[in-house]
Amino acid sequence: MAAQKINEAHEHMAKADKCLKTSLTKWKPDFDSAASEYAKAAVCFKNAKQFDQAKDAYLKEAEYHTENKTLFHAAKAIEQAGMMMKEQKKMPEAIQLIEKACMMYMENGTPDTAAMALDRAGKLIEPLNLDKAVDLYQKAAGVFENEDRLRQAAELLGKASRLLVRVRRLDDAAVAIQKEKNMYKEIENYPMCFKKTTAQVLVHLHRADYVAADKCVRESYSLPGYSGSEDSVAMETLLQGYDEQDEDQVYRICNSPLLKYMDNDYAKLAISLRVPGGVSKKKVAAAAAAAGGASGAAAEEDDYAGGLC
Repeated sequence: MAAQKINEAHEHMAKADKCLKTSLTKWKPDFDSAASEYAKAAVCFKNAKQFDQAKDAYLKEAEYHTENKTLFHAAKAIEQAGMMMKEQKKMPEAIQLIEKACMMYMENGTPDTAAMALDRAGKLIEPLNLDKAVDLYQKAAGVFENEDRLRQAAELLGKASRLLVRVRRLDDAAVAIQKEKNMYKEIENYPMCFKKTTAQVLVHLHRADYVAADKCVRESYSLPGYSGSEDSVAMETLLQGYDEQDEDQVYRICNSPLLKYMDNDYAKLAISLRVPGGVSKKKVAAAAAAAGGASGAAAEEDDYAGGLC
């Protein structure tokens, strides 16, 4: 089966070569037909699991589509070449080809397709290189933002923000979340703004920047519905506990359902938040009670130290 497919592929490539030849009656190469034959050859190689040869065939297809000024089809072929690299676990090469395809989509005037391809590339590289995935998601978000598709842009920025938290690039995460929040505000998705405020507070407190965390909450009171909401009450309580170095209060809020069921990266920030120099009032009270009990027992022993008489 594989050998048959490989033979078919070579037949298509031979036909492509014929399409490119010129003669007295054929003055120009037939780039369109050549591209079509290389596309068929690429599929045959792919089905035979000859991914490197399939990649080369897709790149040839792209070359002839480019000669024919059909950039969209050229970009599609380059993206497919990237997927052949992915099949061989050659992720950096795959991403490089997909990014090249995205530039061609942009040049062709199809930015949505470019953004979606960048998103797919981000998902491919995420298990191997989080920083590169962040870069790809942010590029995709930028493309959607330029097209005034703010919901899609915010969703992709959200992916980037979570990964920035995961790799502990908290300064960058704070900037990304603010941008995300601004987009949700512009499209009037206020409940998402509330969630982003909570994420901001957690990031800023992990940066040991109480002032920035407090500022985020103060600014959010301008959002319709934020005042008196579950989110605002929780953040006010959390900030109060953090400011007063009350570990118990901070622990209670950080382990509440509101924070525990956030996206996993933010939930981890919540449960790992510690108060610098913080004191647990429960532990202090327990220690005081234990000390009181010990001193009472000691006094009782003193009363009987000289005997009953």
